[in-house]
Amino acid sequence: MTRDVSEPTDDRNDDCRSTTAWQRARAAFHGRFSRRHEHTPPTSDTGSPAPQQVPGADTLWRMRTTVKDEPGSLAALCTALAVHRVDILSLQTHPLAEGTVDEFLLRAPAGLLASDLAAAVASAGGTDTWLERADAHDLVDAPTRVLGLAARTALDAAELPLALRQLLGRCTIRSQPAPAGGGRSPGGAPVEGALDDTVMRLRVPEGGSITVERPYLPFTPTEFARARALVELDARLGPRVPQGADVLTLAEGSDITVRRADPRDLPAARAMHERCSPQTLRLRYHGPVGDADRYLNHLLSPRHGRTLAVQTASGRIVALGHLLWDGDETEVALLVEDAWQRRGVGAQLLARLVGLAAEAGCAGVYAVTQASNTAMVAAMRGLGLPLDYQVEEGTLVITARLDETAVPAGAEELGSTSAP
Repeated sequence: MTRDVSEPTDDRNDDCRSTTAWQRARAAFHGRFSRRHEHTPPTSDTGSPAPQQVPGADTLWRMRTTVKDEPGSLAALCTALAVHRVDILSLQTHPLAEGTVDEFLLRAPAGLLASDLAAAVASAGGTDTWLERADAHDLVDAPTRVLGLAARTALDAAELPLALRQLLGRCTIRSQPAPAGGGRSPGGAPVEGALDDTVMRLRVPEGGSITVERPYLPFTPTEFARARALVELDARLGPRVPQGADVLTLAEGSDITVRRADPRDLPAARAMHERCSPQTLRLRYHGPVGDADRYLNHLLSPRHGRTLAVQTASGRIVALGHLLWDGDETEVALLVEDAWQRRGVGAQLLARLVGLAAEAGCAGVYAVTQASNTAMVAAMRGLGLPLDYQVEEGTLVITARLDETAVPAGAEELGSTSAP
């Protein structure tokens, strides 16, 4: 796992010293669990569970290999696959300075092992071969998939990191905001982006950057061009957040509205922080917030996830919920001002955030809190999902596991918020 995208970068540490305890707890959590989420090539015959297969099909494989850029090299590879009765369903080529990377979607006999398939490719001259089990979703051709991702990105700026992950496969994506005062932060991306083997850096419109890492498989220039095209589309369209809201009636009879939020809500979010007690802020941030303007502006940015706001009939924001893209993981965080606590607001907000995470295809969500934060613990339990609990340096990390059959409590009311 990588550093939390909601954590301010090093050039802001003068403004964020108050969050040191939170950062330290999160770093310990990430260090402990990074071994579970390393991006290693899944070439083992008995590694991870097989994905769902197409009815009536044998085994679907995604394969990438490098062949010499000379006549007959691809033909030799296809012949070697045919000997093992492997059917080529699709093929993409990625020309390089030396050689060509060929990417296949294959249908193979169920009894053919990954090691046998790799050996056949090697005998035909293929090198740096990578294999992964595929499923029905991979049957969509590349142009159709890219157009679909572009459409999603056009509708919602928060979709860009997810679109990049779906475009490039299993990878880690980190967002880095622009430094205070403008300019480019050290290690940030140039305007045209940068590609370095297994790492690409892409510049985002507001001056920050997105870093994409895939340690097990180098990026090709074609993949870099596609990713850069998505980022350029995002830049041309400018800031955008889908409109739409849910109006809910709490048990006590008060009406609240839940809607997407963005940096334009910064003044109202800052005012809510000022109305919160020190204890409420301490439970949320594991310490007081030093510079709320910068911190909230980062959290409200759709570049780093999705934020939902709860507002009253008068338009006052009384709660914020964040769904933050964090490498391979997704974090949920809630802040409800004191006067609106213990009224069901947090539970409604959390159910919608988890619904958004499930819609985005996330495997799970986690919350970093304290054992004394009984409201957050109860809200996570109220989801009705499988939960994992870990304690790191006195900090409680609760992870809710999501799958296709797991539906959080209250998900039937997610419609107009998750898909306005």
